[in-house]
Amino acid sequence: MGAQDYTIRLEEEKDYRAVENLVRESFWNVYRPGCSEHYVLHTLRNDPAFIKELDFVMEKDGKFIGQNMFMKTVIESDDGREIPVLTMGPIGITPELKRKGYGKAILDHSLEKASEMGFGAVLFEGNIDFYGKSGFDYAGKFGIRYHDLPEDADASFFLCKELKKGYLDGITGVYQTPKGYYVDDSDVEAFDKNFPPKEKKKLPGQIFD
Repeated sequence: MGAQDYTIRLEEEKDYRAVENLVRESFWNVYRPGCSEHYVLHTLRNDPAFIKELDFVMEKDGKFIGQNMFMKTVIESDDGREIPVLTMGPIGITPELKRKGYGKAILDHSLEKASEMGFGAVLFEGNIDFYGKSGFDYAGKFGIRYHDLPEDADASFFLCKELKKGYLDGITGVYQTPKGYYVDDSDVEAFDKNFPPKEKKKLPGQIFD
């Protein structure tokens, strides 16, 4: 990664299929044989919780190399309030450029823009080793629980970053994943037929069958 050898801008409608293909390449066989993230992105763009002003693509040498997007959601607090927060992703980088700093660059850019828009916090499922470098910490440290997760379960995947310092002070409650992230496998299969054939592989480290 050279000194600013990329550009980051908002995604446009004409970019959709190319960006979906980028996401497909980025996630293919990572968490499961094949992937669903490209279809998730496709459906989220029409979700009321989708934030067009925080839907970013990264370009280098005339090609898409990365993307990130945000959704509105809530924490259902233990005192009965709904606390507005953001969630994020899919966030993807083209496979050949992973671990070269591009992911952190688009992540930090998009978090800065979300902060400028006045949002208070981002909650997200991810790896602390990567996202911790951009200020994320375990959501449990903020008193926020992941929905449907037993109390004794490992919640180290569930991360949080305050965009406004103290935004979550005094709040405990349960984070709700936007419903748009849940897609039907048959719909994913049908959508995937619009892309070039790729081999699904069961690999070590995958977390879904």
